[in-house]
Amino acid sequence: MTQANAYAAHSDQSGLAPLTLERRELRSDDVAISIDYCGVCHTDIHFVQNDWGMTQYPVVPGHEIVGRVTAVGDGVTGFSQGDIVGVGCMVDSCRECEPCRHGLEQYCLEGPVLTYNGQDRHDGSMTYGGYSEAIVVNKDFVVRIPERLDPAAAAPLLCAGITTYSPLRHYGVQAGHKVGVIGMGGLGHMGIKFARAIGAEVTVFTRSEAKVSEAQAQGAHHVIVSTDDAQMQAAAGYFDYMLDTVPVQHDLNPYLSLLRHDGTHILVGLVEPIEPTVHAGNLVFGRRVLAGSLIGGMPETQEVLDFCADHDIACDIEMLDIRNINEAYERVKRGDVKYRFVIDMATLREIAT
Repeated sequence: MTQANAYAAHSDQSGLAPLTLERRELRSDDVAISIDYCGVCHTDIHFVQNDWGMTQYPVVPGHEIVGRVTAVGDGVTGFSQGDIVGVGCMVDSCRECEPCRHGLEQYCLEGPVLTYNGQDRHDGSMTYGGYSEAIVVNKDFVVRIPERLDPAAAAPLLCAGITTYSPLRHYGVQAGHKVGVIGMGGLGHMGIKFARAIGAEVTVFTRSEAKVSEAQAQGAHHVIVSTDDAQMQAAAGYFDYMLDTVPVQHDLNPYLSLLRHDGTHILVGLVEPIEPTVHAGNLVFGRRVLAGSLIGGMPETQEVLDFCADHDIACDIEMLDIRNINEAYERVKRGDVKYRFVIDMATLREIAT
C-alpha cells in the first residue's frame, strides 16, 4: 500500500476536506498514475450529497482524470513511465458478458466498477477517485492522451466528452443532419462541437436570451429560445436528432414535436423518472424514438480523444484550486461555470508540503 493525499466527503452534509488514503500495490496488470488534473462533474456533487441514495462514505470523487504513468505491473505492455494518460468513469468490469466483449463495458451485465464509490472485483475494497494525488488502475481502463491535446482541457473529455460523442456516433449522426442540442452546460457545449465537427447543422435550445450569442460562439448555426412559443412552433418537424443534456426534470413533449418522422431524442443528462409524462402520441404518430446513452466503452473513449486531437476540439475549462472545491460545487449548481472546472492537482500537493 502507498499513501496519497486526497479530498473526501464524510457525510452528505460535510462538504469536502483533506483525507489521506491508501492506494493498492501494483498488480501485474496495473498502471500507477500521478494525477495532474481532474475535472469536476455534476455527478461528483450527486455522490457527495448522496442524492441517489447509494453513496458510501468517505467518498473521494473524480472521474475525469489525467496524469503521468509512474509505474506499471510486470504484465503491462503499451504503457511506460512518463506517458500522459487518462482514466474515466470506470476502472473495471466483468470482461466476459456480451457488452464487455463488444467494448461496451459501461453496460456490463454485472455492472462496471466505478472509478469512485465502486467495489473492487478482486479484494472488495472501495474505489476512490481523482480528487487525489495518485491512482492505480487496471491497464484496460487507462487511455492515452494524444500529444496534440492540452492535458488539462482533455480531462473533461473522459466524461462530458464521451457522454456526448458516443450517442452521436451510435445513432448515426452524419453530415447534413439537423441536430438540436438542449442545454448549454458542460455536456451541451461539447455536443455542439462534436455535431459541428461531424458536419451536422446544429441548433441550440436555451431558456435564456442571454445565451444566444454564447451558443453561436460555440459553433451553433442557430439558437432557439425554448420559452418563446413562436420560435418553437416554427421549428416543428424540422430535426433529425435531439441531444438532450439537461440533468434535471423538464418537459420532453415540446422537443419531441420538433422531430421529423423517424427522428430520435437522446437523453444523456437525466437519469430519473421523466416528469411531466411523455405523451405517447408524440412518438407513435411520428415513429419517433426516445433513447438514452451512457458514457462510452473503452475503445470509444480512446476514439473520442483521438477525434478531438484530429479536429482541434477541447472542453472549455476554468482551472480550480482544490482548496476552493466546496465553493466550486455551489457555482456548478448555479450554472456559474463555463463550462467545466478542472482541478489543478498541484494545489493539493501544496497543502501536503
